[in-house]
Amino acid sequence: MDLSCAFQPIVDVNENKVFSYEALVRGKNNESASYVFSQIPKEDLLIFDQQAKKVAIALAAKLKIGCYINLNFLPCTLQSTGSYISEILEFAEQHHLARNQIIVEVTEEEVISDPQNFSRFINKYRAMGIKVAIDDFGAGYAGLNLLVDFLPDIIKLDINLIRNIHNHGSLQAIVKAILQICIDLGIDVIAEGIETLDEYYWLKSHNIKFFQGFLFAKPGFESLPLVFYPDLLV
Repeated sequence: MDLSCAFQPIVDVNENKVFSYEALVRGKNNESASYVFSQIPKEDLLIFDQQAKKVAIALAAKLKIGCYINLNFLPCTLQSTGSYISEILEFAEQHHLARNQIIVEVTEEEVISDPQNFSRFINKYRAMGIKVAIDDFGAGYAGLNLLVDFLPDIIKLDINLIRNIHNHGSLQAIVKAILQICIDLGIDVIAEGIETLDEYYWLKSHNIKFFQGFLFAKPGFESLPLVFYPDLLV
């Protein structure tokens, strides 16, 4: 199946600039990621995932992305051996994308289901100078021990933790606890799925500076979308 990519910005609201772009799989005619994945046989997923990374890297280079780029990795990559990683890095270097510009994302569920492989995975990537992020953190309320055990560079708070957080004391307590531990451990936090100014202002008031969501920009198909910065409202 022909592949393409959309990019959604992750913004640094302290600097009012883009920190990274998350590369999102799309079909050639902007079909959704879920549709694209549904067309791929299970036995071909690893090859497909590698190809998707190459498409994203090539397009990022064409668009002259100068910041970080977030790449989502499938669970099967945690068990992969051989040249999978080195081929992607070599392809990135051929397109003048430095390895220290790459942030790899895996979901909390993937970490919980296979902690031993994830530990090897995170150490391998770190040794190559690549940042590792845990996506959907808090989705399963797995416990803050995940942060202590693996020390990811970044976590992305699950959307269910932050939706209407300004109105929910219990969610506020959970997020405050996560934020404090991340501060102590030197882990950056991204609040994703932000849709309203109320959510944004509560989270920013608790010292989150990295944000992603429709409030700032929808994914741009084969393009870098314009970004809305709430603090620049006049």
